[in-house]
Amino acid sequence: MTYVYSFLFAGFVCLIGQVILDNTKLTAGHITSIFVVVGALLDTFSIYDKIIKYVGGGALVPITSFGHSLIHGALAKANEFGIIGLIMGMFDLTAAGITSAIIFTFIFTLIFSPRD
Repeated sequence: MTYVYSFLFAGFVCLIGQVILDNTKLTAGHITSIFVVVGALLDTFSIYDKIIKYVGGGALVPITSFGHSLIHGALAKANEFGIIGLIMGMFDLTAAGITSAIIFTFIFTLIFSPRD
């Protein structure tokens, strides 16, 4: 049943994004930023962890989990190192994702040419 909940949660996040994209003048970048902030807010109030326990990996796939990772790492390191821990924690949990995004973007810009 966890697989079904994971599928439904990730699909629901995509559905919300598509509805916003179709019915507003917001761009995909705006919607992505909104989802990151929503994930961060949900993690700030410890709601996102409960969602992860209930739906499993489906909550770790959408872009909302990036906001969750940013805040989760920041709060964990802030308890240990204080204010400077906020920045350390953000980069600690999200370093692999950010690094791979930079590397793949660089590789794809070498392979493909932009459209006019």
